[in-house]
Amino acid sequence: MANIEYEIKAEIGVLSQNKAGWQKELNLIAWNGREPKFDLRDWAPNHEKMGKGVTLTNDEIAQLRLILDEMNVK
Repeated sequence: MANIEYEIKAEIGVLSQNKAGWQKELNLIAWNGREPKFDLRDWAPNHEKMGKGVTLTNDEIAQLRLILDEMNVK
């Protein structure tokens, strides 16, 4: 498996934490030297391991906000 490089540019927020200490986080991450994207995934303590997640561009996160606003989710 190829080595994946990432740099967490901003830690935006934690959505939840499980008993093992893993946290579901929304962060701004630059993957493999590319432009940063919004990233939602589970992280082990100290960001030493990560679970599968989803990345979103600025346009996609804006569209997600519109969808959530329409659902009256705050």
